[in-house]
Amino acid sequence: MQRYKNIFLLMLLAMGTLGAQQTPAPAQSETISITGATLHLGDGTVVEDGTIVFQNGTITAVGADVAASGKVIDAAGKHVYPGIIAPAKSLGLVEIDAVRPSDDEDEIGGMIPHVRSLIAYNAESKVVESMRPNGVLLGQVTPQGGTISGTSSIVQFDAWNWEDAAVKTDDGIHLHWPQSFRRGRWWAGEPRGLRPNKDYEKDQQEILEFIRDARAYGKGANAPLNPAFAAMQGLFDGSKRLYAYANGEREIIDAVSALKEAGIRQIVLVGGYQAHLVTDFLTENDIPVLVNQPHMLPEYSDDDYDHPYKLPKLLADAGILVGLQNEDMANFQTRNLPFYAGHVAGYGLDKEKALQLITGNTARILGIDDRYGTLAQGKSATLFVSEGDALDMRTNKLTHAFIDGREISLETHQTELWKRYAGKYGQQ
Repeated sequence: MQRYKNIFLLMLLAMGTLGAQQTPAPAQSETISITGATLHLGDGTVVEDGTIVFQNGTITAVGADVAASGKVIDAAGKHVYPGIIAPAKSLGLVEIDAVRPSDDEDEIGGMIPHVRSLIAYNAESKVVESMRPNGVLLGQVTPQGGTISGTSSIVQFDAWNWEDAAVKTDDGIHLHWPQSFRRGRWWAGEPRGLRPNKDYEKDQQEILEFIRDARAYGKGANAPLNPAFAAMQGLFDGSKRLYAYANGEREIIDAVSALKEAGIRQIVLVGGYQAHLVTDFLTENDIPVLVNQPHMLPEYSDDDYDHPYKLPKLLADAGILVGLQNEDMANFQTRNLPFYAGHVAGYGLDKEKALQLITGNTARILGIDDRYGTLAQGKSATLFVSEGDALDMRTNKLTHAFIDGREISLETHQTELWKRYAGKYGQQ
């Protein structure tokens, strides 16, 4: 067994030689102005021939009649966007899915809210590095597995370590609500089709009992330390969000109703495949939704063939705050978030509203909209310049990117290999 572990470690070291992690950029030292660009503010507003000025990592002016100062970047004919935000992903926790020593996304146990993903975050991950050339500059590092998976944190993607990367620590706890139906376990001799989950009620009660115990623990004066219960306290005072993963109509209603009754103050629905069937219920309870990426097949035989593509529009039209995530796809696919949003726009959602799914809306859902998600005076200068439409993979070609005003490198091990082999085959 030790021999195989050594082989895995050698594989990791060998892959590390393909390209060095780019050194994090230094703090912004001079005022920067980007002029002549089409500004997509991330709140639905577009400013033609606009200028954006920032200093000390903060936007000081943005608009059509803004005077440039300091270092000027001529972006005539180009587009400026807020940094894209990737929620509910284990970025930086897994490097190679097939190599167990590089996988630190889950821990043993079913109810482990006290497990903090942030301390396992690898700021030098090559997967994380590959996000930046597509404009994905921030993410919610999220643990996986179990019923209550642990506590997430929000990071920016240009740092030496997790301490430097942290934007919002311990922002929320992630709960996977049980399914009322499940597919047959062929290895247990069950039919392969969907069948009622006979343990559904019991599974719910186990979750609610844990939450009730945690709430009671918080009211105790001299209770012995219980790390799991202690981690839950932010859910009851509103300082943390509960991200509830549920897709079916029944599961959504059961989860939201039971969790609110249990005293959870801020709930975010993740997945929400059938959320369009309960839009009135979601709006009444002020529940935002992080929907899955559209690149998936319909779940049920009577679903519209294009249901995953038009779900965000159905929810947005109903007045629900919607963000976009890619729960069912590998980490490296997260760099395609802007193109997922582009496909949603292709199914009827206004292009700027589609952009909000991965910028302003997601920032509001995660509770970081005071600094990130939109381009506005007083907010972080976390943004990028693209030669064309950022939601179109043919034209999303970044020329500049900034995180908190620091101009970051767009080089990755992938771009290095591309240049190397483009030269070999005479493509340069």
